[in-house]
Amino acid sequence: MEAFGTTRIFHQSPLALALCVAALMGCTRTSEETLQTTSPMSGIAMADQVCAQCHGLTGESVSPAFPKLAGQQKEYLKLQLADFKGHARSDKIGGQYMWGFTHLTETQITELADYFSSQSPMKADADTPDARGELIFHQGLPESGVAQCSSCHGAGGQGDGRFPRLAGQHANYMSRQIKVLQRSDQRPRDTLMKQVNHSLSDADAESVAHYLASQGSKK
Repeated sequence: MEAFGTTRIFHQSPLALALCVAALMGCTRTSEETLQTTSPMSGIAMADQVCAQCHGLTGESVSPAFPKLAGQQKEYLKLQLADFKGHARSDKIGGQYMWGFTHLTETQITELADYFSSQSPMKADADTPDARGELIFHQGLPESGVAQCSSCHGAGGQGDGRFPRLAGQHANYMSRQIKVLQRSDQRPRDTLMKQVNHSLSDADAESVAHYLASQGSKK
């Protein structure tokens, strides 16, 4: 949306520009120094002027490259922002856009989590549920050692505390994250997920992702 585009950032806030550049290009000496010497903006202002560029003003991102944040679990958001701040999340795609947020304050993290978790829950992307994905989500694959996803993420995929909301999330984003969790140690907080979905095939991962993308309220 042009109303929240780069031109607005340039004219309204040097810090917003610095944060956007740092997030999109990675931390450079210049951007780090700018962030250190400029008074921090509020979490609400950051959501408006920085986060909205990728995630949408209300957290309903359009591109599957960026996760939806609308109605996400507050505790989960705080933990993920803390991990980006401390560079504990080493996944390349996430790090590429979030690397410059080293100087987030605890107040900003809380305000951002409050803001996005209070938005209307993410809307369903797909019209037709995936039967295979529905089965795996609710029953798992006991013969393969894959637990039912609903045991942690809730019967409706709404999430709970540190377990994220999945209902309505972009299918492509979810299937990529399953592969990250299966095949790497880039998400150190999610060792439990690595254990329970390690034998999930790529096809089944996509089925679960497509099923969850169809859940939640419709657009």
